[in-house]
Amino acid sequence: MALNTEVWVNQLKENFYPESSFLNKVLDYSGLVNNNKIHIASAGIDPKVLVNNKTYPIKIVGRDDTDNELPLDKFETENTIVRRPEAIEYSYDKLESVLRQHRATLQKAVAIKAAHSIAPNSDTDDTPIVPTNGEDTNGRKRLTFENVLELKERFDAAEIPMDKRYLVLHPKHVSDLLMQDMKLFKNLTNIVDGEPIKFAGFGCLSFSHMPTYSYSGSVYTKVAYGGEDTQNFASFAFYMDEVMKADGDIFMYSKENDPAERATIVGFDKRFVCMPIRNKGIGAIVSASSL
Repeated sequence: MALNTEVWVNQLKENFYPESSFLNKVLDYSGLVNNNKIHIASAGIDPKVLVNNKTYPIKIVGRDDTDNELPLDKFETENTIVRRPEAIEYSYDKLESVLRQHRATLQKAVAIKAAHSIAPNSDTDDTPIVPTNGEDTNGRKRLTFENVLELKERFDAAEIPMDKRYLVLHPKHVSDLLMQDMKLFKNLTNIVDGEPIKFAGFGCLSFSHMPTYSYSGSVYTKVAYGGEDTQNFASFAFYMDEVMKADGDIFMYSKENDPAERATIVGFDKRFVCMPIRNKGIGAIVSASSL
């Protein structure tokens, strides 16, 4: 009996983003996707506000928006051999055992790419990068609450609204804060009613696969995606309305009743992109080297 690919694909989509995922806290532009591409208009300059103006007519200023066509990235799983597909087709437990592997692999891959894309390339007024300054441990300086407060102040200076800020912490940075004050931080990365508990205005989440930064002449620069891992791993922060994600197609490939394998072979690909909208309202805390 042929595999019902629609059932498999729908099952893969279900609960694709876990409740604790930072990808639930960015704008969803999936409705703008067409043929696995998305058009994003970069807004022009903000209008000036006149206070107690007495000069009329008020000046007319044009706004030049830039339309950017962005293809969604393609994420592909390696193929899995499925024995006795007719049994798997009608047994939820067996179906889920196969899908769980592919879902988890895709979840991890898109989140790693998203984390790298959100983290700023370099330190600017709109994309602050704060180095850690805590005690030395294994060649790096620990994260401190003061570092988080410094990032908050940098966001404040950039006039980033307070209500939708999120800080995604590397697990080692979570440990750093726990060691500094376990009573204060022990529940900070818990989810309550769908929202993380806040510290310094940031809803705090955690993710283990973070971008890294190179260091030269007091300047931190983000290492290219897939580049060499370094000691300077980071946590990153963002303002919800300045970061977008978009989901495209999920496709299932299958080769049924392969005579050589005496089995059915399946694999999936997913189209997805996540990125800052204006390269503003994003930041990072980078583990400074203590060597």
